[in-house]
Amino acid sequence: MDEPLEIEQEGQVEGLGPPAWAAFGDLMAGVLGAFVLVLAAALVGQLDLANQLEAEVQQRQAEQARREALERALAGPLADGRITLVEGRIGISGAVLFATGSDELHADGHTLLKSLAVPLRTYLAQRDEILMVSGFTDDRGLIAGKGAPRFADNLELSAQRALTVTRALMAEGLPPDAVFAAAFGPQQPVASNVDAAGRALNRRVEIAPTPRPRRAAASAP
Repeated sequence: MDEPLEIEQEGQVEGLGPPAWAAFGDLMAGVLGAFVLVLAAALVGQLDLANQLEAEVQQRQAEQARREALERALAGPLADGRITLVEGRIGISGAVLFATGSDELHADGHTLLKSLAVPLRTYLAQRDEILMVSGFTDDRGLIAGKGAPRFADNLELSAQRALTVTRALMAEGLPPDAVFAAAFGPQQPVASNVDAAGRALNRRVEIAPTPRPRRAAASAP
């Protein structure tokens, strides 16, 4: 007796029935979804990178504008070589301001600081910044009779010199809340201490504008 013939249903392919097609469709949908997610992530990453680059460009432009404004404000002292201006830091030779081992201002040093006070005060009035006055020394120990009895070490000497300059600037009209002192002693030299010329460069005071710290909001009662 002949066996009944099996009739393939329309739309079926031998070895690949409806369940296989459904699984294949689900797989393709998953692949497409994953591709869309990867593409979206890439676009978001590119957007974030573009925003970061734009922020960096704006920050650099603002910094450049700040330095140019400071250079214009100090055009006079810069032109006659009494000060230097490097990366926004005003440099004054220690010899211009003080005798060896001393924190008492020379007359010429006081005159120089007086000439800086007005342009610095004007500069600060236009910006939310304050001045950091930093004292630096060379790496030589204090010489007996020239500061050793008064100062414990170079760090203390640099601190007192920074305070002297800070007080002189405040006496010339800089707001007390817009200037502060810092001491570095022999740290952060700008030249080698192996010869007299290098040590002279390291004995210095720097005045650098810096952003004003943000005050914490007052606590609610």
